[in-house]
Amino acid sequence: MHAAPNPDLRNPRVHRAILDAALELATRDGYANITVEAIAAAAEVGKQTIYRWWPNKAAVILEALNDGTGPACQVPDTGDVATDLAAAAQGVMRLLSTAFGTVWRGLIADAQSDPRLAESMRVTFFEPRMALWQERLDAAVAAGQLRADVPTRTVVELLFGPVYYRLLLETGPLDPDNAAARVDYLLNGLKA
Repeated sequence: MHAAPNPDLRNPRVHRAILDAALELATRDGYANITVEAIAAAAEVGKQTIYRWWPNKAAVILEALNDGTGPACQVPDTGDVATDLAAAAQGVMRLLSTAFGTVWRGLIADAQSDPRLAESMRVTFFEPRMALWQERLDAAVAAGQLRADVPTRTVVELLFGPVYYRLLLETGPLDPDNAAARVDYLLNGLKA
C-alpha cells in the first residue's frame, strides 16, 4: 500500500493545483498519456513536489479521482431500498460513461500489475464506499426489505460487479437508464 503523504506538509493551494491538473489532464488526454512531468507543468510546480507526496502518477490520479467523486459515495436512503439501489447504480453508470470512466479503466489496468496500487484503491476508494453501502443495506434488512441470509457485501458486489464488467470488457453500454430494471433483476431474481 502506498504510504499516505503527511497532509501537514502540504501547501493546500499547491495540493489542490496538483489534483486539479492531474484530473484535467487525465480526462482530456487519457490516463496512459500523462506523466508526472506533465502534471507538474500543468500545476506549475516542480516534479519533486509531486514525488514528495506521491510515489507515481497512479497515486496522484487515484487521489484526484477520489477527491473528485466525494459526493458519489453518499448513499441515498429514501426508505425504499430498490429506489436507492437504482439511483446509485444509475449515478455510477453515468459517471463511468464520462471521461472519468476512461481514466478509471486505465487506473484499474495499472493496478493489475501493481499490488500497492491495487491495495491503495481497495483501501481508499472501494472499502469506504462498500462500508457505507453495507450500512444502508443492513438498515434495509432490519426494515424487512431484504433477506437477512444474504451478506450485504454480496448484494453490493452483485449490483456494481456487472457495471465494472461492462466498463472493463466493453461487452455492452453501461446504460444508466436501465438501472431500475437491473435492480429488479437483482432483487427479484430470474424465477419464472
